[in-house]
Amino acid sequence: MHGYTPDKDSYLKRLRRVEGQVRGLSRMIENDSYCIDVLTQIAAATKALQAVSLGLLDDHLRHCVSEALTEGGEVADEKVREASEAIARLVRS
Repeated sequence: MHGYTPDKDSYLKRLRRVEGQVRGLSRMIENDSYCIDVLTQIAAATKALQAVSLGLLDDHLRHCVSEALTEGGEVADEKVREASEAIARLVRS
């Protein structure tokens, strides 16, 4: 079981909402909507994806990394490395 499994339905609901936002963006471009309105919606979709990613990261740290730290050794080192790399990717995006 992954750390996000208990909240899986919530994550799926949020991602479906983001998917709808992105479809809406396509319609806005097709309809030649005002640039600033499109950019505003892109910012909202980006923020929504960031919220999902931060939630998943939190779940990963609380579940996967904390379990690995209890085990110790190479497993713990690997989970911490993975989490650090994920954080770095999020910061760069």
